[in-house]
Amino acid sequence: MDLAKELVILFFRIITVLPLMIFITIMMGRRSIAELPVFDFLVVITLGAVVGADLADPNIDHIHTGVAVILIGLFQIVVTKWKISNRTFGRLITFEPTIVIHNGQFLVKNLYKIRYSIDNILQMLRENDIFDVSHVELAIVEANGQLTIHKKPSKATVTLEDMGLTKSADLSYPVVIDGKLYKEVLEQLHLSEDWFYQELSKLEIRDIKSIFFASLTDQKQLHVSLNNNQVTIMKKLPPIFH
Repeated sequence: MDLAKELVILFFRIITVLPLMIFITIMMGRRSIAELPVFDFLVVITLGAVVGADLADPNIDHIHTGVAVILIGLFQIVVTKWKISNRTFGRLITFEPTIVIHNGQFLVKNLYKIRYSIDNILQMLRENDIFDVSHVELAIVEANGQLTIHKKPSKATVTLEDMGLTKSADLSYPVVIDGKLYKEVLEQLHLSEDWFYQELSKLEIRDIKSIFFASLTDQKQLHVSLNNNQVTIMKKLPPIFH
C-alpha cells in the first residue's frame, strides 16, 4: 500500500470516526465531560484507545471501530441510568464524598484513605481563594475529585470584616507539615523556635510529631491541626452520601 493511499484511508477514518465520537459523547451527557466520575473516566479512556488504534493501524477494520464506539456509548448510557435508579449500585462504581476538613481541622485518616496529600488540599484551598485553613467550616472531596468548601459564618461572602467590625489576617503560612517544623518560616516572620514551642505548650501540645498541620499569620495567630483528632471529630458528624 503506497503512502498516498494510506493518507487517504487515514483521512477517511478521521472524518468518519470523529463525528461519531462527538455524537456518542453528546448522547452520553454533559455530566461525562464536566464531572468525569471514575466510570465515565474509564469509558473515555477506552474510547480513546479504540479510536487511537483505528487511526494508527490501517489493518484494523474501520467498521469494527465504529461498532465498538457505538456499543461503548450505549453501555455507558445504560450503566448511568442504572446508577441513577439504583443508589447501591451507584456507590459501588464511584467514590463516596469524603470530609477532609472540619472546623479548620484536617481529618488525616480520611486524607490517607483517598490518597490525597496535604499539598493537594492546600492547593485546592488556594484555588478557592482560601489561604487560611482555620476559615474552613467544612471541606469535602467529592466523587469527581473536586473540593467543596463551606466557610465559617464570619468568613462567608458578607463577612464581619467587610462591615468593618473586625479585622483579621486572611493569609497564613504553613509552619509545620506532618510533624516537620519549617524554621525558615519562623525566621521570615521574625519569630523564634522558643516562642513557637511556648505557644504549643499553651495548647498543651508536647510533641511536634503529633501535629499534622500548623500555620501562622502575620499577626502571630497560630492554627494547629493534630494527627489524632479524627475519631473525636467524626463522632460529631453525620455521614455524607451522594
